[in-house]
Amino acid sequence: MTAPTQTTLTIASRRASFAHLAPLLRRRSGWIVVLVIAGLANAGAGLVGPWAIGRLVDELPAGAGSEVVWTCAVAVAIAGVVMAAGTWIGAWALAHIAMPVVAELRTEVVDSALTLESQRIEATGTGDLVSRVADDSRKIGEAAAQVLPLIVESLLVVIVSAGGLAAIDWRLGLTGLVAVPMYWLTLRWYLPRSEPIYKEERAAFGRRAGRLLGGLTGAATLRAFRAEAGEMRRIDSASAHARDLSIGVFRFVTRAFGRNNRAEAVVLSLLLIAGFALVWFGESTAGAVTTAALVFHRLFNPIGALVGLFDQVQSAGASLTRMVGVIDEARTSPRRSTQTAPATPTLVLEDLWFTYDEDPGTDNHVLRGVNLRIAPGEHIAVVGTTGAGKTTLARIAAGLSVPGHGRARLTDGGAASAKGSALTDLDESALRRHIAMVAQEVHTFSGTVRENVTLPKPDADDATVWSALDTVGAGWVQSLPRGLDTQIGEGGIRLNAVQEQTLALARLVLADPDFAILDEATAEAGSAGAHVLEASAEAALAGRGALIVAHRLSQAEKADRILVMEHGRVVEDGSHAELVAAGGRYAELWAAWAG
Repeated sequence: MTAPTQTTLTIASRRASFAHLAPLLRRRSGWIVVLVIAGLANAGAGLVGPWAIGRLVDELPAGAGSEVVWTCAVAVAIAGVVMAAGTWIGAWALAHIAMPVVAELRTEVVDSALTLESQRIEATGTGDLVSRVADDSRKIGEAAAQVLPLIVESLLVVIVSAGGLAAIDWRLGLTGLVAVPMYWLTLRWYLPRSEPIYKEERAAFGRRAGRLLGGLTGAATLRAFRAEAGEMRRIDSASAHARDLSIGVFRFVTRAFGRNNRAEAVVLSLLLIAGFALVWFGESTAGAVTTAALVFHRLFNPIGALVGLFDQVQSAGASLTRMVGVIDEARTSPRRSTQTAPATPTLVLEDLWFTYDEDPGTDNHVLRGVNLRIAPGEHIAVVGTTGAGKTTLARIAAGLSVPGHGRARLTDGGAASAKGSALTDLDESALRRHIAMVAQEVHTFSGTVRENVTLPKPDADDATVWSALDTVGAGWVQSLPRGLDTQIGEGGIRLNAVQEQTLALARLVLADPDFAILDEATAEAGSAGAHVLEASAEAALAGRGALIVAHRLSQAEKADRILVMEHGRVVEDGSHAELVAAGGRYAELWAAWAG
């Protein structure tokens, strides 16, 4: 039986997520120092304006001449230049900190996602992973480019302005401290409520992405069964849930703004009252009180920005926990051992049982006690109706799925007692040297023909690449504008299904594994290209063992043995001639095919 699995990938804790960022930031400590210095200069220059106004309020009524006006004007002009330079240098430094960190993080997530077991991705759905790599990555990138500069600037302005307020008059500084507990209470109310809200919102975005992705990729199937309306209802439901959560988040942030505005109104009123009293009793000047009021008023925007942008920071933080969760899951997933397979192995599958059902108590098995032995160079075809378990058998044979019960291994011989290595115990690179799979749907990467073919062996020379292409009959590559250097895929030449599949078969030839697993690898060609691809597949399989999930019985006819599957079991096993003569299920299928 298979154990229940999580329906989403791991979400890291906030502490673990920021701990993961720490070494990335430490490598850019020099730029962080530049950022802080520029920010402090910028914030300090911002105090010059309130100081100049306060001085003019005190000295002009006392009879000061125009020189004080010019002094203040020059000081404000110099402060403006300093602020402009500080803003530019700060943005420059922040770009050298944030953008490389986001890029490294995105690369780590993609790299980690590619190392996760395929059955784990299938259990969680591709939408969850796609939303983390694309949507969450975009969210963090936007926060780094747009939100983080404002956060850093606002934080430094608050710190420097608070110090300046205390320096003007310590009593006015104490009055300004009344704002601290009021802002603190706002944060105490905001923080514990915001994190779960944003996590729920990001998860809803992931579910919505999964629904949209499923609807788009399965559009042909939906149209074939006239099921568009039902799928649209499910997409609409997922979108409505995400929308409602976003509205709730906006309402929540608006309440936080209201609490902030209340603190600002109360403290500014207290400052004016305290300042009036100090001036009345001769303890301070009108200019000092004016400066203090302006400095505190100057805090409104940065503090409002800190709280107002906190929803975006929290949302980006939730995205960060989801991205780091992928990295952590890949890092903590059980590692395959470094066992080595025999030099000339036999692929043995023993008593395989498998179910996709998360409930181990249900008897909904896709495979039921399947046994199979593939000797070196032997070709075995698997036929059967849809849902018979053919693809699942192929995935287990390729080491991409783990059986709930039974063993899939490479042995020295075909006997059950022979020594060998379980596929799940082999290192991934070692496993791929022995077994490779070509599925029905292949992907053409955006890049050159050479880059697409040399995926299994990036250092292969041109002669080797051309040899692999010639083996599978891909002579059409020579007619491309730049041959192996022709750009294909997104932004390049679009290949048809036959051409894409021949490139996949050329990869197989270049990888040169002991065994090849073909899961309906010629099905996408249609009738016109079927014979071409069948010949290409036959050439690619020469000299190696193969398990062929046959879409066409013409492929099965040429195999050494044929397995007929129904409801997860092997119901017939033999050569084409033997099974036709037996008059069983295969004979019926062949009669229908030949007719």
